[in-house]
Amino acid sequence: MTSFFERVYEIVKKIPRGSVASYGQIAFMTGAPHCARHVGWAMRRAPEELPCHRVIMADGSFARGVDGERFRSLLSAEGVTFLPDGRVDMRKNRWRGR
Repeated sequence: MTSFFERVYEIVKKIPRGSVASYGQIAFMTGAPHCARHVGWAMRRAPEELPCHRVIMADGSFARGVDGERFRSLLSAEGVTFLPDGRVDMRKNRWRGR
């Protein structure tokens, strides 16, 4: 049986450049819709090669404890757009796939 963290990592690997997903969205995709915080824990322990910068809060902001400036720079380089208040524009950049 695959662990929750492994399921999260498999989904995050599929998020394409220029797109983002929320912790809650990833939780829903694992089949555990109420486990957004667990997704956050998985991201904190994720392998370095995983594109963790593409997983953000549902309102487009970065979670406390992450390197927001680095994540913003990586996302900008991928073409992600931001709102005037600095949050990711989720309407334009949310990943719709699976």
